[in-house]
Amino acid sequence: MTAPLQFGLDTFGDVTKDAGGAMLPHAQVIRNVVEEAVLADEIGLDFIGLGEHHRADFAISSPETVLAAIASRTKRIHLGSAVTVLSSDDPIRVFQRFATLDALSNGRAEVILGRGSFTESFPLFGFDLRKYEELFEEKLDLFAALLSQQPVTWEGKLRPPLKDQLVYPPVENGTLKTWIGVGGSPQSVVRAAHYDLPLMLAIIGGDPTRFAPFVDLYHRAFKEFGRPAQPIGVHSPGYVAETDEQAREELWPDYKAMRDRIGKERGWPPMGRDEFVNEAEHGSLYVGSPETVALKISATAKALGISRFQLKYSAGPLPHEKLMRSIELYGRKVVPMVREMMA
Repeated sequence: MTAPLQFGLDTFGDVTKDAGGAMLPHAQVIRNVVEEAVLADEIGLDFIGLGEHHRADFAISSPETVLAAIASRTKRIHLGSAVTVLSSDDPIRVFQRFATLDALSNGRAEVILGRGSFTESFPLFGFDLRKYEELFEEKLDLFAALLSQQPVTWEGKLRPPLKDQLVYPPVENGTLKTWIGVGGSPQSVVRAAHYDLPLMLAIIGGDPTRFAPFVDLYHRAFKEFGRPAQPIGVHSPGYVAETDEQAREELWPDYKAMRDRIGKERGWPPMGRDEFVNEAEHGSLYVGSPETVALKISATAKALGISRFQLKYSAGPLPHEKLMRSIELYGRKVVPMVREMMA
């Protein structure tokens, strides 16, 4: 029997506006994220993931710390990163922090490891961006070795070797659930299968079915390795309101502000309304009424055979109050509709 589709939320802790339109301080944004997670737990969602960034437009630089606060206020929702930038961190410290979170939350911790699409952490922590790939590959190899919770003997090129080293605290029950976040690299897909880890596809634009070849590659890689495939998830942006028109009108200005700000850094042209509408209707922007969003999620879930869908619910300066309403509609209306469609 196929396991039911899980539903999650992701946020980068986008710095948001208050009721008067002024930007909130980072501290208040972090407190608001905790309240958003508490609501997600109350309405029965399965997971909340917090992104890691080190820049002015996102408030969360230490997801594990915020997740620990959320753990103390929630009962069942699983708590994780979205993503942890392993390339500019220490694998042992990452494992220790999430093992500690797992203890505080009674076994609800997860970690999604990735290279990250932003690179500000590399100079901040003294890493050479020219070693972007090498850093991730070696650090993932060490992190994967830690998951067995056995004495680790390991050697790489970028740090001193380990010999019969145990890492504390151990995960209390089983192992730490670890995903690999992938934005479109076949090598990353095969790497996830090599380490026998679940795959989280970050689909932030274009037709989601274009990721079907990656799903096929993932399954073929597991077949080659002689193991059953691990779960696949999808992370995509979205926003829910009572009607399609309301959702688009409320999201558009703030989504454009975020997209244009990042686009300016990366050489993208400003986002036009036609592009926004096309993403909403045919791409990977899950914006609209509960019925519209549910239909789109179910279509993606069926096309890609996923086990979890995570809605990146924050978008630029969109206010906390609107985010809370969107979360409520997602959990109380969208999720039951998708479950019925998938039955």
